[in-house]
Amino acid sequence: MFAKYRQAFLVGLQGNLVYRWNFAVRGFFSLFHLAVVVILWGAASEGRTELGGFSLNQTITYFITLLVLQFFISAFNEDYQISEEIRNGLINQFLLKPINYFAYRLSIFVAARLVSGLLVFLPLLIALPFLRQYLAFPAHAAPYAFGVPAMIMSAMIQFSIAYCFGMLTFWFLEIQGFVILSMAFETVLGGQMFPLDLLPKWAYDVAQWLPFYYQMYFPAAIFTGRITETSAILQGYAIQAAWVILLLLVNHALWTRGLRRHTAVGG
Repeated sequence: MFAKYRQAFLVGLQGNLVYRWNFAVRGFFSLFHLAVVVILWGAASEGRTELGGFSLNQTITYFITLLVLQFFISAFNEDYQISEEIRNGLINQFLLKPINYFAYRLSIFVAARLVSGLLVFLPLLIALPFLRQYLAFPAHAAPYAFGVPAMIMSAMIQFSIAYCFGMLTFWFLEIQGFVILSMAFETVLGGQMFPLDLLPKWAYDVAQWLPFYYQMYFPAAIFTGRITETSAILQGYAIQAAWVILLLLVNHALWTRGLRRHTAVGG
């Protein structure tokens, strides 16, 4: 049953290895963004010992962790790939075969993120002598053990949202507007512009119920020790799992209803 998806994973792995230098170059350019982060937050913390209860080193460590997570779990262009397959009729080949399209695309997503995630360490290792002074990761193992499940569910949320946007091609010729709008929310409410700890308490409490919080901020906050209470982590798991289940249901509904509108020609 799983052999076909393992084969899809291996094909995706080979396909993404062909473009390994694209991922590596993207990683190197991300270091420029990281340099800007160091300069800006260094200026913001000048004359202070803490920002939102955390030191400058802890804040920089948070952004370094975000950079790594982006390459491991972010859906870079899966939505556009799915959209192209629907628009060009390439999806027809899956309609009469015993292949679950969601599982097929998920297998390719995992392969792509494995390649890009491992390659991002190349520029980070080169920059390590300059970044070492800013690293302030937790010394004990608990944050890393708690962070892995959060990271996996974050990847599922990222992929499921991208899959949803791809499915919208059954109704809309272009999905770019939806993707850009989602990216705007994710950038702010996902903690990519600033750690969400800096929000007013009421805004932070609202953000905790939205999926954007769990796309990137939640696992990054666990890995870097910004969220340490077990009760808060378990509550986050529960909300994160609820979003995963809800998005999977939405994915299935969009696929089922989309196929009713789809006209397969050729194949």
